[in-house]
Amino acid sequence: MRTTPPEDQPAPGGRTALRDRCRDVVRRNGAALTGLSRSIHAEPETAFAEHRSAAKVAALLAEHGFAVQAPVADLDTALVAECGSGDLVVGICAEYDALPQVGHACGHNVIAASAVGAALALAEIADEAGLIVKVFGTPAEETGGGKVVMLEAGLFDDVALAMMVHPGPEDICLPSSLAITDLEVRYTGRAAHAAAAPDLGINAADALTVAQVAIGLLRQHLEPQQMVHGIVTEGGAAPNIVPARTAAVYNLRAAEARSLQRLENRIRACFEAGATATGCSHEIVQISPVYAELACDQWLSEAYRRAITDLGREPLDRSTERGRVIGSTDMGNVTRALPAIHPMIAVECGDAVNHQAEFAAACATPSADLAVLDGAVAMAWTALAAVLDGTQRERLLAGVADRAGKGSTEQFCTSGGVA
Repeated sequence: MRTTPPEDQPAPGGRTALRDRCRDVVRRNGAALTGLSRSIHAEPETAFAEHRSAAKVAALLAEHGFAVQAPVADLDTALVAECGSGDLVVGICAEYDALPQVGHACGHNVIAASAVGAALALAEIADEAGLIVKVFGTPAEETGGGKVVMLEAGLFDDVALAMMVHPGPEDICLPSSLAITDLEVRYTGRAAHAAAAPDLGINAADALTVAQVAIGLLRQHLEPQQMVHGIVTEGGAAPNIVPARTAAVYNLRAAEARSLQRLENRIRACFEAGATATGCSHEIVQISPVYAELACDQWLSEAYRRAITDLGREPLDRSTERGRVIGSTDMGNVTRALPAIHPMIAVECGDAVNHQAEFAAACATPSADLAVLDGAVAMAWTALAAVLDGTQRERLLAGVADRAGKGSTEQFCTSGGVA
């Protein structure tokens, strides 16, 4: 992490002028970019309801000459904004959904603003570098999987490389994540007077309790990096009524697809146990697409490492960052479809971590503003390094052609596993 801008130092080699122009664009638009971040932060909106946030992102991009399509992929708060001309498409992902109760405790306001900043920087040199810049406004990362829906709609088909930066307590160039699926279980029993006629009731709360106990006992036997956590979303109406309906939502996580599928099979059995023990009926609903684990592009990750180091930041070393698991993200699906990165950029947050109210507060501070600007420049420099490197440019373009020739890519199934 750094807290002050570095002294101006010319970049080595022939990239100097283009890199400097990218940085200058971000600096000139610094007030607008940090203003965008603060504005999104001040009006948090949860998954698929990010109407104001998406509109703010779209407005700033349109003001700078981007052609904006919104909505896209049948998602009211998704957008694609495009600028430039060339044979290589750079995709930059903007997230802007917040969490219930704790607002922007994952810092998606920083993600959105840094994405716009990187896009403005690359648009400045797009024609000279032979590239098209696309910003993907991707709703519902916390739950709902906007990127997965947009991938399946073909919006990333022509993208040669994709990127985003995510705020956190540390600068991490090559983080790890877990695959995840979200399941809701719903039990239906029969209501009755809890004192006068309990024998006539079928207790849906008991069904959920049995399932919770089964899951708790299962934890001892989970595979490494398998995780289960959930909340009760419906638990009954009154203590003197035998509950006829209950529901809970669980996150299931694992290191990779096949482990996740094995975990899902066992959790479904726990849900079934609750129904069998009590005589309730039950329904299991998958409420989000499955998120794949990150598989970030090594070359792009190293280019990003050089970029933030040039900006004066000190990322975790390669050996330390291998142990940093950042949770789960639908950007994992993007990294499995095409070359992409999802680095973490540090903000000063004390002892707080993502998804805490204290971290939400840290995402509207001068340190977070600096992360917006540094993240924008670092992404622009990373993309520039790739498109100006003949070998990498050829690799990236060949990847697009190869995906088009196959007609499909290895996609993470919404039911778990690999298609």
